[in-house]
Amino acid sequence: MQIPGLELEFDALPAPVPIWHAHVTPGQWQTAATAVRDEGGRLLALWAGPIGQDGDGNSMAKEPACMCAAYVTLEGTFWLSLPLAPMAQPGRQLVYPDLAKVFPAAARMQRAAADLSGVHALGAEDTRPWLNHGAWPADHFPLQHHPDKLPLLEITELINYPFVRVEGDGVHEIAVGPVHAGIIEPGHFRFSIVGEKVLRLEQRLGYTHKGTEKRMTQFPPLQAARLAGRVSGDSTVAYAWAYCMALESASQTTIPVRAAWLRALMLERERIANHLGDLGALGNDAAFAFGLAQFSRLREDWLRGSKDVFGHRLMMDCIVPGGVQGDIDRAQKDLLVHLCDAVEKEVRTLFKIYEAHSGLQDRFMTTGRVTPALASRLGMTGLAGRASSQAWDLRCDHPWVPYSKIEVAMATHHNGDVAARVEVRFDEIFESMRLIRHMLDEMPVGDVVCPVLLPQEASRGAGWVEGWRGELFVALEIAGADQANRIRRCHLHDPSWQNWPVLEHAIMGNIVPDFPLINKSFNLSYSGQDL
Repeated sequence: MQIPGLELEFDALPAPVPIWHAHVTPGQWQTAATAVRDEGGRLLALWAGPIGQDGDGNSMAKEPACMCAAYVTLEGTFWLSLPLAPMAQPGRQLVYPDLAKVFPAAARMQRAAADLSGVHALGAEDTRPWLNHGAWPADHFPLQHHPDKLPLLEITELINYPFVRVEGDGVHEIAVGPVHAGIIEPGHFRFSIVGEKVLRLEQRLGYTHKGTEKRMTQFPPLQAARLAGRVSGDSTVAYAWAYCMALESASQTTIPVRAAWLRALMLERERIANHLGDLGALGNDAAFAFGLAQFSRLREDWLRGSKDVFGHRLMMDCIVPGGVQGDIDRAQKDLLVHLCDAVEKEVRTLFKIYEAHSGLQDRFMTTGRVTPALASRLGMTGLAGRASSQAWDLRCDHPWVPYSKIEVAMATHHNGDVAARVEVRFDEIFESMRLIRHMLDEMPVGDVVCPVLLPQEASRGAGWVEGWRGELFVALEIAGADQANRIRRCHLHDPSWQNWPVLEHAIMGNIVPDFPLINKSFNLSYSGQDL
């Protein structure tokens, strides 16, 4: 792999998708970001590497603290590690060059890294706390401190978050959340409006921060897959696969071919289940309750099928290190085929109803539009990105088994509005149905799991999977056998990091009552990005 203008020595990670790693200097850090942007690539993830300390504040890591970035190009993903040096004054802070001016999506990732690890982006314009709502002191960094030394903080007042104010005649604010009327995750949305027209939206998230990445370091690597599968419950298959891929990469394990096919079968079933739920909710947000009733019924049938075949409605804990938890037999295969036939027939009928319903299309079309140019600038990704001409799909760009044996048709649209995101969902359901039938017909015989032997030396691995929202990335660093192969650092990245800021732009110029509809058309994860 080559980055224009840089001479770097990359190490290829043994993963089923193309991923490389290299160390860089501060100058190369920014040069690489600019070169990737100019070549049409994008930022995949940004996180602080291991910065562990013992109770006396001494470093526990053999390598220096580092900042990491993962970029995507047409060649694949490359993971760059930048060793951090403390600035002379003031406070000996660990610093690195800001990337938000090159990739706007980096801004919140940098703020999260500052809260969790105490590293700071030099030259960053936005340095407000992101995950710290006042539940821990400003000088406490959860990923840096020993778990036995956590402070006991009596919360008397939450941080007064400095929202950006919009001034002008007739401008006023509407504050929504973090507690909402429905059974949904918490998030605060601050609207600046004139009449009902939205001039600006600013989000405040982080309410579902659970300390997941710190908790990962306290699990043995072979057990941490269960926690990875619970980062965002609607993406449990994708997260479990991405983590297991990273672990298998670090341990140089090649899983059985049948196991890879079964993993993909579950991933496509997860994609369909979420699209069915979203299409019903989108109809309901446009006052078409019939759509909600029908799609909810179909999603329930689909989830019951997963329970019958895989033992869990969401297929949680079905993907394990080295393969999958169990196999499927002939009767289960026939059940899945029958379910595909029955559900697809009804979805095609509902697609015609949605397309022909003038009231529904009036609410969908031109609402919450994100132009292709803006989507590219902001790094929009996944399902929502493909609806705005961002033609990236890991299953097509860098297919691995079994996708390398099945040509996946990418669903894209150019309008970038709610209607486009609805159409992409329908297209992806039909394509996933085709993929599932092909997998069931052509699935090879053989074992479904193999042993994973942890390495003697310290190692790193990465997992990269196209979940239903978009691409998930897991970066894993494991200590050697002399330190019981403990997890030194595990970063789990959700595509919602890229797309939450885009939602702020999508609502501009629309009316307040359209926000639930626009928000649902993205359907981003709170838990996945708050960790």
